[in-house]
Amino acid sequence: MPQYRKTAEALAALTPEQFYVTQQSGTERPGTGALLNNKAAGIYVDVVSGEPLFASADKYESGCGWPSFTKPIDHGNVKELTDTTHGMVRTEVRSAFGDSHLGHVFEDGPLDRGGLRYCINSASLRFVPRERMEAEGYGAYLDQVEDVR
Repeated sequence: MPQYRKTAEALAALTPEQFYVTQQSGTERPGTGALLNNKAAGIYVDVVSGEPLFASADKYESGCGWPSFTKPIDHGNVKELTDTTHGMVRTEVRSAFGDSHLGHVFEDGPLDRGGLRYCINSASLRFVPRERMEAEGYGAYLDQVEDVR
């Protein structure tokens, strides 16, 4: 089993926006994320720790301005916490091992796919295309990386 964790080297390699989002619980501006319109088959991993978070088969267009997914690829890699900032009560989503802020989960997703919308910042993710997954150690998830619906 791979070891996923936050390291000083990984933090030093982050862009200022990636650091702001993942380490300071920031949010990128809607519609600006590099992965928002990505429709390629592959896996989305934590930009800090590399832990697998979401699969292309679970990505969908929600119209909210951030990449949206119906479920995590492995629930053990995602933590959900109560977030009471900005005068709201929301459910924050963080990576379990890297402790990166990813975004929030809402109950307004597609009903036929579970009803959840994981609204995730592109800045917290690194995309690994299907053709590189085996070489990068994510071969166990190949069956979950269909094209985006």
